[in-house]
Amino acid sequence: MKRLVVKVGTSTLTYENGKMNIRRMSKLAEVLSDIANSGTEVVLVSSGAIGVGVQKLGLSEKPQSTKGQQAAASVGQSELMFIYDKLFGEYNQNISQLLLTSEDIDNEKRRANLLGTFEMLFEYGVIPIVNENDSTTTDEIEFGDNDTLSALTAKLVGADMLIILSDINGLYDKDPNRYPDAKILKKVAELTEAVYQMAGGAGSRMGTGGMKTKLDAARIATEAGIDVVIMNGSDPTDIYKVLDGEAVGTIFTGNSSQ
Repeated sequence: MKRLVVKVGTSTLTYENGKMNIRRMSKLAEVLSDIANSGTEVVLVSSGAIGVGVQKLGLSEKPQSTKGQQAAASVGQSELMFIYDKLFGEYNQNISQLLLTSEDIDNEKRRANLLGTFEMLFEYGVIPIVNENDSTTTDEIEFGDNDTLSALTAKLVGADMLIILSDINGLYDKDPNRYPDAKILKKVAELTEAVYQMAGGAGSRMGTGGMKTKLDAARIATEAGIDVVIMNGSDPTDIYKVLDGEAVGTIFTGNSSQ
């Protein structure tokens, strides 16, 4: 595998009280650094700026207003990158920060410049850490916890696979909270309307994404020929299992691999 994009959601990075799950973040840094050492170029798309900002500011919950969330993101992003730099540094792995807006990808010239930056970072052996620029745009805040951004990033860099880490085990055939006999779909070859009907609603208390936003991301990536895996991020070492071809979570096969 030449290039891998891993997206991690707020619910995976934090405890239910909103504070950072340092142990899980440390394990994620270890796994991604090891994968990079093996020769695979890695991009991490990380949510969490708002949640970390809420904790940093001592707020009891995520602000309801967009401006409040943008302010929390501004505070949280610097703290988030400080922690990442420290954790990845334990494994002698350099990282970079890329804060993007939809215009960076939609505009042809800016997209070309962005891809050039990615290519040089890969050449330098750096793991780019991508987040949406929440302080200047509301797309992520309103539309779903960076799921779409991760798919667009995977498409931009020509990734072989996108792994979306969340607090869910994968796509179930029905709501597992209501139906004890619900089963995980191990493989989805086509994102039909019936598949979308299996998706639930909004995400966690600190995050903004739900299964539907992940399916939207899977559609973008698979249409570009990129395999997508949606899996539980509680144990980042499960990423190794995915790369070894084991059935973890739900895999959505890219059009070129069906």
